[in-house]
Amino acid sequence: MSEPRITIQLANTDGSLRPGDLLSGRYQVHLENPEQLRAVEMSILWYTVGQSDEDFGIHYFERHARDDQTLNVVGQPRPIDTRLPNSPLSYQGVIVNLRWCVRVRLFLTRGREVVEESTFQLGTIPRAEVAHDLP
Repeated sequence: MSEPRITIQLANTDGSLRPGDLLSGRYQVHLENPEQLRAVEMSILWYTVGQSDEDFGIHYFERHARDDQTLNVVGQPRPIDTRLPNSPLSYQGVIVNLRWCVRVRLFLTRGREVVEESTFQLGTIPRAEVAHDLP
């Protein structure tokens, strides 16, 4: 039996996306036994990584669950379509980085979870560099 897996394909991430652009693509759940699946969540979010406290924000969220009869995602490509916000912009700094991603999470029987992410760049802030001491 193969492990559950998720594929995410974003259509327009060859360069950075601008605020207000349409992020589009699709995700697909690959699962041999659909009865194992309790719920699927897809979110478009940003999060920080670095030496400071981690922070995050959710721009878009959808959930499909067996309990509410919307769980028909196994084997079917599901669309990703949302207009991106004005901020925050992706940033690669010295102390902290801000990343945007599409995250798909499967909730399986027996408490198991499978998560897949696909990152993308929002905006064109130049990469920060360490300042050198002046003589």
